Amino acid sequence: MTMSYVERVYQELVDRNQNESEFQQAAKEVLFSLKPVFEKHPEFIKAGILERIIEPDRMIMFRVPWVDDNGVVKVNRGYRVQFNNSIGPYKGGLRLHPSVNLSIIKFLGFEQILKNSLTGLPIGGGKGGSDFDPKGKSDSEVMRFCQSFMTELCKHIGDDIDVPAGDIGVGAREIGFLFGQYKRIKTMSTAGVLTGKGLNYGGSLARTEATGYGLVYFVDEMLKDRGLSFKDRKVVVSGSGNVAIYAIQKINELGGKVVACSDSSGYVYDEDGIDYSMVQEIKEVKRARIKEYIDAKPNAVYHESKSVWEVPCDIALPCATQNEINKEQAEILVKNGCIAVGEGANMPSTLEAIDVYLENGILFAPAKAANAGGVAVSALEMSQNSMRYSWSFEEVDMKLKSIMQNIYLNSKNAAQEYGFENNLVVGSNIAGFMKVAEAMIAHGVV
Repeated sequence: MTMSYVERVYQELVDRNQNESEFQQAAKEVLFSLKPVFEKHPEFIKAGILERIIEPDRMIMFRVPWVDDNGVVKVNRGYRVQFNNSIGPYKGGLRLHPSVNLSIIKFLGFEQILKNSLTGLPIGGGKGGSDFDPKGKSDSEVMRFCQSFMTELCKHIGDDIDVPAGDIGVGAREIGFLFGQYKRIKTMSTAGVLTGKGLNYGGSLARTEATGYGLVYFVDEMLKDRGLSFKDRKVVVSGSGNVAIYAIQKINELGGKVVACSDSSGYVYDEDGIDYSMVQEIKEVKRARIKEYIDAKPNAVYHESKSVWEVPCDIALPCATQNEINKEQAEILVKNGCIAVGEGANMPSTLEAIDVYLENGILFAPAKAANAGGVAVSALEMSQNSMRYSWSFEEVDMKLKSIMQNIYLNSKNAAQEYGFENNLVVGSNIAGFMKVAEAMIAHGVV
C-alpha cells in the first residue's frame, strides 16, 4: 500500500532524527492530524510546506563554561533552535533542567510554531535552554552560568529576530541575570529582547500569572460550551510552579476546589482546598519542596514518590512536564469520573493517553492551545516595550482572556470544518498550521 504524503514525510523525519523520541512524538501528533488539510489543499504538498515546517531554520548548540562557588570550572551545553519565523520573530522560552537535550528543545520549538500562531499575534516559533540545573545552586552560581550562557546566545537574538522568555528553571532571577549580561555586551537597553522581565525594567503586569490564568480561561470556555463550569468541581493540578500556582488561584476565583498539587518528589492532598499563596511562598520564596505544605496545613497529607493522578477529581490539569500522564494514568482518571483534562505543561500526555481521553468522551484541551496564555502575554510585553508604554493588570488580563476565548473558538471551528467536531487536538493543530502555511506560500520557497 502506497504511503500517504503525511506518512512519507513523518517517516523521513524519523529517519533523519533518530533517537529524538520527544520530537518524533510531537511531530507525529501534529502531522497525522493535518491529513485532511492536504486533501483539501494540494497546493501545500506541491510547495513542500510539511517538509519545510518540520525542519528548523537553524539549530544552535554551544558550550557554556562557568565557575562554581568552590572555584571549580563546570561545563554545560546550551541550545537555541530557531524553528520558523514566517509570521514573526522567533519566540519561545529557555528551559534550564538536567533533562534538556536537542530532542526536547526541538519538540518544544516545533510546538511553539503552532501555539504562537494560535494567539493571533505576529510571532514565530523557537526554543532554547541548557542541561544546567539551577536547583541547589547559589544566586552567584546561577548568575555566572546565565552570564556565560548569554555571552554566546546574544549573537543570535534581538528584538526583531528572536525573543526568548522563561520556562522550567528560568524565572525572574534568571531573566534578570540574562538581560543584564545582554545589555553589558550590546551596550544598549533593548527591553524587547527578552520577555518575563521584572516590572521595573520593561516587564508586563499579568505575565507571571498568564499561563495559569490562560489555561483556566480556555478550559472554562470549553466547559461552558457543554453547559458546565468549574463551580463546585474537584480539581487536581500537577506541578507547583508558576503555571500551577496561578491556575489554582484562578480556579478558586471561579468556585472550584483544587485538592492536590505536586512536585518531582510527591504530592500533597488537602481536602479543604490547596492554599495557592502557601504553595507560592514555598516554591517562589523559599525554593523548597512541596512537602513543607503540611507543616503549615496539618490537615493536609503528603504522599512521597506517588502519582498525583491517583487522586479522584472532576477536572485534571497537568502542569508539570512532558509525558507525565501515560495510558494507565489516563485510564485511572476515566475510572475516577474525570470529565475534563486541560494541559498546562507542554505535551504532558502521551499519545496513548490522549486516545484514552477521546475514546471515553473526556473533554480535552491540548497544550498548544490551552497553555498559549504565557506566550500571548509575552507578545503583549513586546508590544508595550515597542511603545515604551505599560498597560494595567486589568487591561492585560482582559486581552489575555479574549485571546484564550478566540483560540478555543478558532480551534473548535477548524475541527468542525474538517469533520472532527469536538476534537480540539485536530482543531488546534489545523487552526495554527493554516496561518503559518499560508504565510510560507506567500514568501515562496525560502
